[in-house]
Amino acid sequence: MSKIIDFRTDPSKYRHWRVDYDGPVATLWMDVDENGGLFDGYQLKLNSYDLGVDIELNDVVQRMRFEHPEVKVVVMKSAKDRVFCAGANIRMLGGAAHAHKVNFCKFTNETRNAYEAAEAESGQKYIAAVKGACAGGGYELALACNHIMLTDDSTSSVALPEVPLLAVLPGTGGLTRVTDKRMVRRDRADVFCSTEEGVKGKRAVQWKLVDEAVPNATFDAVVTARATEFADASAKPDVAHGIALGPLERSIAEYGSVTYSLVKVTLDRAARRAEILIKGPQGAAPADVAALVAEGDQSYMLRLARELEDAILHLRLNEMEAGVWVIRSQGDPEAVLAHEALILNNPDHWLANEIRHYWKRVLKRVDVTSRSLVALNEHGSCFAGVLAELLWAVDRTYMMEDEFEGDNRPLATITLSDGNFGAYPMGNDLTRLQTRFYGTEDAAGLQDYVGTPLEAEEAEAAGLVTEILDDIDWEDEIRIFLEERASFSPDAMTGMEANLRFAGPETMETRIFGRLTAWQNWIFNRPNAVGAEGALQRYGTGVRGDFNMERV
Repeated sequence: MSKIIDFRTDPSKYRHWRVDYDGPVATLWMDVDENGGLFDGYQLKLNSYDLGVDIELNDVVQRMRFEHPEVKVVVMKSAKDRVFCAGANIRMLGGAAHAHKVNFCKFTNETRNAYEAAEAESGQKYIAAVKGACAGGGYELALACNHIMLTDDSTSSVALPEVPLLAVLPGTGGLTRVTDKRMVRRDRADVFCSTEEGVKGKRAVQWKLVDEAVPNATFDAVVTARATEFADASAKPDVAHGIALGPLERSIAEYGSVTYSLVKVTLDRAARRAEILIKGPQGAAPADVAALVAEGDQSYMLRLARELEDAILHLRLNEMEAGVWVIRSQGDPEAVLAHEALILNNPDHWLANEIRHYWKRVLKRVDVTSRSLVALNEHGSCFAGVLAELLWAVDRTYMMEDEFEGDNRPLATITLSDGNFGAYPMGNDLTRLQTRFYGTEDAAGLQDYVGTPLEAEEAEAAGLVTEILDDIDWEDEIRIFLEERASFSPDAMTGMEANLRFAGPETMETRIFGRLTAWQNWIFNRPNAVGAEGALQRYGTGVRGDFNMERV
């Protein structure tokens, strides 16, 4: 097996980022170690990045919310002279496998979504303070910030040069954020995205590519003043101390299965399948939010979210031939509901708020994962409240009906909570239940079932499962489905699933991920980009790519 990519890190291990904390304002420095690439064969010059750089950034954003809730403004700066960020490393992209490139783009965009939403969700506003060249993925880092400040001098600019230079597209939402978020006029966006050297100063402000252009002589002072101004105007309540996010313990067996305290991943590589088992709580829910804070990162809701997220990312990048994920649970559904209720009933408490939004982000990772997803609601399961969301995030759900011979576990149930009706929206800004029943009356009255365990026939009648199966049919029907799913073309499966999962209105987020799935999967396979004479292979040689000029 190739090198295992580990998404677990902490500030003591950072090679590419550092943070200075000063009360309500934090300064996030991008200082990429050019010799710190995740793989051999390239150097991360000019603050260019690979997946390893973004794994650290994802950790920074997460710790900013949980460990430093006192922060109201985060200023993103470069520690390098004359360059903010050169974007994704071209040598890395040129040498990486296709699947790695696409999964890299997906993860980096999820990271950008996380800090882009931090102002609305956590009261933490991100400012990009751009000095020097800010190109490609570097500008996408800035685009995801809530405010962009650009030095007005002869060398500082913003650019999306992927089209003219690399025959690819800004892969982490660049084009979409230019039009949908920055609301740049279409013709100006066309000029901008076709211009290698980018746009500078006042013109960048006029075109709405940045919010401010500030003379170099006063830039640092104005950035400091703006950060203070935003912090003073913030409605975020003052919080003295956060909680520590300790090391995430896991073990990986020789045959690839992964074990955490609350999640177990069992691999069957021959069948191209991964089974994810989620365990219910072992103890009672904290009595109040003070007890929740005291439990810190060991509280059930937070610990499970961290472990499930790590399992998802591990499987995505390290087990890419496991095309079918089977999600199961075992435990007491009432205990799950009790732990979730503490979060839902205290929306104004900073930690309860952060845990809820963390679950929203984890569930969104499930929504956009390019695997066939199935949930098996077996006897003894604990699909209740937030865990029930998984039943509607997957492509199909099968549920055990009536007693099974020799099985003395409690009958399988589904229990809805208030959280299923708005606490964890999808990228389309609808709940999973709204998306499931989009445009129909089938969801009417579902809130009347909140708190009531629904057994198989009731769950099927309510439309909450795909199929219910008894003792006679369960084993054969599940086996046939899993074998069939694993035998289909993975490309066709990815296309079908990506289209079916997001009913309803488009949002910037669904467009980003939909276009990422379609465009990058296509372009990253085209000889014009990745062929022997393509732009990614010839970049830096002084010879432009040799393109097949047929438009398709």
